Parts: sequence; C-alpha cells; structure tokens
Amino acid sequence: MGDGTSTYTVDEALLSLGFGKFQVLVLAYAGMGWISEAMEMMLLSFVGPAVQSEWKLSSHQESLITSVVFGGMLLGAYSWGVVSDNYGRRMGFLFTALVTTGAGFLSSFAPNYLSLIILRFMVGIGLGGGPVLCSWFLEFVPAPNRGFWMVTFQAFWTVGTILEASLAWAIMPKFGWRWLLALSSLPSFLLLVFYVVTPESPRYLCMKGRTVDAMHVLEKVAILNHVSLPSGMLISDHRIELDEIPNPSGFDLDENPNPSEATHLVTVRKKSVNEENMDSKIGGVSAFFRLLSPKLIKSTLLLWVVFFGNAFSYYGIVLLTSELSNGNRICTSNEMQSGHSNDGLYKDVFIASFAEIPGLVLSAAIVDRIGRKLSMSAMLFISCIFLFPLAFHQTEALTTALLFGARICISGSFTVVYVYAPEIYPTSVRTTGIGTASSVGRIGGAVCPLVAVSMVHACHQTLAISLFELVIFLSGMAACFFPFETSGRRLSDSLSV
Repeated sequence: MGDGTSTYTVDEALLSLGFGKFQVLVLAYAGMGWISEAMEMMLLSFVGPAVQSEWKLSSHQESLITSVVFGGMLLGAYSWGVVSDNYGRRMGFLFTALVTTGAGFLSSFAPNYLSLIILRFMVGIGLGGGPVLCSWFLEFVPAPNRGFWMVTFQAFWTVGTILEASLAWAIMPKFGWRWLLALSSLPSFLLLVFYVVTPESPRYLCMKGRTVDAMHVLEKVAILNHVSLPSGMLISDHRIELDEIPNPSGFDLDENPNPSEATHLVTVRKKSVNEENMDSKIGGVSAFFRLLSPKLIKSTLLLWVVFFGNAFSYYGIVLLTSELSNGNRICTSNEMQSGHSNDGLYKDVFIASFAEIPGLVLSAAIVDRIGRKLSMSAMLFISCIFLFPLAFHQTEALTTALLFGARICISGSFTVVYVYAPEIYPTSVRTTGIGTASSVGRIGGAVCPLVAVSMVHACHQTLAISLFELVIFLSGMAACFFPFETSGRRLSDSLSV
C-alpha cells in the first residue's frame, strides 16, 4: 500500500492461524449436515420396500419415492448455491436445515402415498444444500493441508451410512418405517439448535467488501486456536488486484502532472472496481452463465462429467450389491427371492457400508501427495478393473468381493471430487458452481436405477456392467483433462484471480 501499512489476505491469515479448535468445531457442525444427508439417502433402501408392502404399491410407485428425492436435490443444489453466494453461507444452510428437518419429520406422519411423495420431494430440496456446508468448511481451512481435512469431512458421510444401517436394523423390525423417518431427521434438527453460534465465512465477507466483519471472525479463530493474527490490515483479493493494475505513467495518480493521462488511469481503475462489484452482486441466472464463461467453461463441463459419472457409479454399485446376487438367482433358476429375509437386507447394507472406510483412507493418503487429478482418474480406472469380471456371471462370494473393491475406489474418487470442486471456483460463484455440479450428479443418481439396475432385472447383466464401465472410463478421462491441479493452491475470490 502507498502509506507503507502492512497487509494480509484471508489465505495468509488462515495459514498463520493453522488448523485448531475453531476449525474442529466448524468441522463437527458441517459434518453433522453431511451425516444428515447420508442418512436421508440411505433410508430410501429400507423405506421403499416397507411402504410398498404396507400400502400395496406397484414397483413404479416404489421407485418414485426415491426419484422424487433426487428431483428435489437437483432443484435444491442449484438454488441453495445461488442463495449462499448472494446472501451468505449461513443463510444457505439455515434454510436447508429448516426444510430438511421439517419435511423429514412430517414424512413420518404421511397419511397416504401422495403426501409422502410431496414431503420426500421437499426433503430432497433441503438435502440439495449439502455443498453449501462443504464450501463453508473449506473456507476456514489453510491451503497446505486442505486436501486431508476435506477428506476427513467426507468421512462423515460414511458415518451417516453406517449409522442409518444400524438404526434401520434396530428400529424397522419392531417399530416400522415411520419411526425410522422421524429419528433420521434428528441430525438436521441439531444443525438448527447450534446455528446461532456459527460464524459467517471470512472469505465470503471479504468478497462482499465487509472486511471489518471478516476481521472479527478471524479474531475469534485466533482466540480459540490460541495464536495471533498477522500484523497489519486485512484486505481482500479484489483489493490486491486493484493495487496490481499497472501505472504506465510512473507517477502517483495524485501527483501526475498530465491530466489526460491521469484521467485514463482513473478510468482503468474504476473499471476494475466495477468488475469487482459485479463479482459480489451475481443473480441466479447470471451466476450460472458465469460458470460457462471462457475462464471456467472447460473446468465446469469436465466437472459435470465427473460428478455425473461418480454419482451414477456410486449409487449403482450400492444397488448392485443386492441386485446382482438377486438377479443371478432369478436369471439362473425359477426360484424367486421371497425367502430372502429383511434381516439379511439390513445386515448386507450394514456390511457394504464399511467399504467406504478404506476408500476414505486411500483418498486421504494420496490426495495431497499425488494431487487431485491423478487421485480421481486412478481410482476411477481401477474401479473399471474391479467391475469388468462382473460382465459375466460369477459366484456370489466373488461378486461381493469385486463390488466391495469397486465401491472402495468409487467412494474414494467421489471424496476427491468434492475436495477439488470447491477449489476451482472463485468465492463469488463457489457454492453455485458446486451446487450445479452436484445437481448434474443427482441426475446420474436418478438415472442409474432406471437404466442400469433395470437391465439386471431383465437378465442383461453384461449390458448393464458395460454401461457402468463406459460411464466410469469417460469420467476418468475427464478427470485427466482438468485444466489445472489445485493441491496447495490458494483459493481465489474473484473470477479474474
């Protein structure tokens, strides 16, 4: 700065503050939201069959209970992203928690099929806000170990899946699906209870020009972490960009004797200020088109492919864990699976959920060492290798082992893409970018049971596995073509950084 006062950015402040008690509390809160989403998604495996049996629904009606949740998430992921980019991260996850808690709890009292469908659609809209919490947590983490802590955040999803499978195993046989729906809404309710103590993202505040408020948040971080902030004044990346605009005259603007030259320089600097203000005042439609601007379009389109492929494959492998063995029995004999107990279903889902733990460990070990791009592509390609033998009928034990290995790799890849996605977008469109990509992923999750799993039911196992192989391979190739690596890279606040 011209007066010699020292300055620092949010990135420099976070690096000085380190990862301490404050970030642990932020991680716990954001993780509770991730647990909530995982539980609400996992319960679909148990509630659908129970409701079908109780209300005598057709298989199409049962599938719709799952599809409407994905439809709601498709709408919510984009909408909450726009809200949080324009009105703050806290505002975004407040409304997602309200909608998820209210609709989730009321679902347990649904008197008929139509009301259940409407309420589960509302739950999906609320669950679409999950990426907001992901971005919020990311914006408190120092750059050097960001990959490790984002993988740790993803571990809460695994906790949620195991917790839901355990809850279903304990609750469903004695109390039924209504109690499962009610109890599964508890984590999102806890988000509301502790909402009053959550801070706004200092990076978001700086992006909006509220550096004083951002400073107050960083001071709280320093107090809880028992460290000191850097000396000087907090400034945003926007301010740095403005200060770095070249001055071809060589004179200070205040002392420049050439009025026309000074006027030109002031015009250039005013243009930069206007561009800065545009970054902090983005509407819903314009935010979407910002994602398709020349600087972001390649990253955005490739990210959509990777999100679609990961979601399609992840939910497909989860469903295939039971569908392939059932399909094998149906296609190789005349005996149906009616003798398969519900107790076995709960146990199978419970055991399969543990496949995600090695995936988390693997991604945590490599995400910062070899980078995001190579981590994603390698795990996707290895998943193809695991799935290939399943194009032909295998023994039940080998089928389970191969699906277990594929799920390790897919869950690991899905974890890394949630680390990479927030890092490639500037603060001004970060949650809109992740929300839109997540929406594309939801399309993959919704299409998967309608296309691939139905092929298994129709005894077209080879065709179904070939489809999975193609989708996963294309996703791996897309990961290879991402324009840059983000490991250790500082987060940007504006599109021009």
